[in-house]
Amino acid sequence: MSRSKPRRDRRRNLRLLADPAQAPAATFTVVVQSLEEEKPLPKTKPRRQSWARRVSLGALRAGIVGGGLAVVAGTLLTVFTPTRFLDSQPAAAAPQKKGVKPQELWGLTQKLFPGAKLSSSESVAAPNSTAPAPQEMTALKQKIAALRPKAPSKITPYAYFWEVDSQQYVNLAGNQALPAASTIKIPLAVAFFQAVDAGKIQLQEQLPLTQAVVAGGAGEMQYQIGKVKSFSALETVTQMIVISDNTATNMILTRLGGKAEVNRRFQSWGLNHTTVNNFLPDLEGTNKTSPQDLVNLLRKIHQGELLSLKSRDRLLGIMRETKTRTLLPQGLEPGAVISHKTGDIGTILGDAGIIDMPNGRRYIGAVFATRPYNDPAARTLIQNISRTTYQHFKGTTPAPKPVVAEKPKAKPSP
Repeated sequence: MSRSKPRRDRRRNLRLLADPAQAPAATFTVVVQSLEEEKPLPKTKPRRQSWARRVSLGALRAGIVGGGLAVVAGTLLTVFTPTRFLDSQPAAAAPQKKGVKPQELWGLTQKLFPGAKLSSSESVAAPNSTAPAPQEMTALKQKIAALRPKAPSKITPYAYFWEVDSQQYVNLAGNQALPAASTIKIPLAVAFFQAVDAGKIQLQEQLPLTQAVVAGGAGEMQYQIGKVKSFSALETVTQMIVISDNTATNMILTRLGGKAEVNRRFQSWGLNHTTVNNFLPDLEGTNKTSPQDLVNLLRKIHQGELLSLKSRDRLLGIMRETKTRTLLPQGLEPGAVISHKTGDIGTILGDAGIIDMPNGRRYIGAVFATRPYNDPAARTLIQNISRTTYQHFKGTTPAPKPVVAEKPKAKPSP
């Protein structure tokens, strides 16, 4: 397209100014005057964009801005993952932490970036949401209660069970503080392996065998005084559980720092009825616990709390080797596995453990029975409670085992 005449004249004049030798002086003067008198060219109006073009450009700009905000929001959620602020410990046990709550952080993120979403692996509980309360298994509780001896029997059962999958429980006076007998060795073993995890105790270190820790009743270490100077820590804790060695228990208690130290630790675990007041064998029953305390402790172990996985597996492996199998194990069928510890001081006996069924179900239970000294009916009652519970989870109803008269023991076997 050819240029307009004013534009051609302007370009020619500019060439003459750039090189005056190409034109006579008079022509040069005329060119200068014409340039000075020349008015600026009128401004051309920009072309008006169509409606469709404006809409397309607006959508493109919005998409770019939205994409940038989404990237920023994703980065914030990656760096400030809300679930990192959640505490696995109960609120009563964990100190209150200052700072931004996960719900507040997520609310702020939604205000700044309305399109932000959590990934499938993240979740934030609503500010006022609460976990559903565990439900008691009333049907099983009624079955267990029906097993209690009729008057004038002086045998009284105390039981607590927890079903792992359903998170349901049975409480038959299970929160009653009772003489612990040798079941006190369960929390002592947990305290021992917790000290191992902390590096305060080495499994192969030698624990001295002295007259101060020698105890009668169950166990073989009492007969090694004067023959053997020490035992490894691992062998000592193993003998404490497997054959309920009282001397080994006193050695472990001494190594852990004594009664005050282990009681402080029990309290920190939420065991409100569990205390050590004397060395074993404690035939007077001054050491205390409750079925609920023992189940809650074993539940923490099952859930991976208190101990490392290695120490948890080692402890449960030792408890599976417990020699006395006259209580809870008698209610189980072949194929079931139990990690447990018994206790017996004549006037009370009990058993607590974790039971794995062949069908894959797992439950935790503790049963005690107070009785006239060495009354065998108490042992039969615990066996029947164990059998009833096992069959309830299996889906069948067993016939109670009849009580067989036995000659009382001459002395208790702690």
